[in-house]
Amino acid sequence: MRVLITGTARGIGKAIAEKFLAMGHEVLGMDILPASLSHSHYTHYTADITKAALPVLSEVDILINNAGAQCSPDDIEVNLKGSIRITEAYGFAPSVKSILFIASASGQTGAEFPLYAASKGGVIAYMKNVALRLAPRGVTVNSLSPGGVLTASNDHVIQDPVLWRAVLEETLLHKWATVEEMAEFAYFMTVINKSMTAQDILVDNGEAAKSNFVW
Repeated sequence: MRVLITGTARGIGKAIAEKFLAMGHEVLGMDILPASLSHSHYTHYTADITKAALPVLSEVDILINNAGAQCSPDDIEVNLKGSIRITEAYGFAPSVKSILFIASASGQTGAEFPLYAASKGGVIAYMKNVALRLAPRGVTVNSLSPGGVLTASNDHVIQDPVLWRAVLEETLLHKWATVEEMAEFAYFMTVINKSMTAQDILVDNGEAAKSNFVW
């Protein structure tokens, strides 16, 4: 299948692209940064999803909205408006079978930076809107909401022993997810899944469920 993934230069998006390539799919990557992947079935488009003219692409089978910003003035422009722009441009092509949004646990809990939490909550709401619109065609539309993930953007926490102990104590499983785990979820939700739609899947090692009962 032909898969369009935004934000493929690093982190979760790069891992998702690598997973689809390993499974034999053709991947079209889009990022504001240059390509960091080299593969015969990978094509990279350097573009700003918020303002630049989007490339003209032939129809895709799967769309994965992953590109994002964190703790910046552009969180809503990139995370929410950028995802809407990409989806409206490519997600309604006749060939599309599945759409996935990479949201965040913050979109459910409201925790983290204000603009970031608001942008990801908006992504979840917009996902449900797209699911309703594409349901008559049998297209599945879902979002994946990671909690803590081991990425370079979180290094300031991961590399600080005090902060790292504190964040691990906030999870039931005392760990964070890897980008490879997120890629496996993304593959399942878009390729294997045929019946789940309009759902936001929380993968946070039990952080939202953490409860200290005092008797």
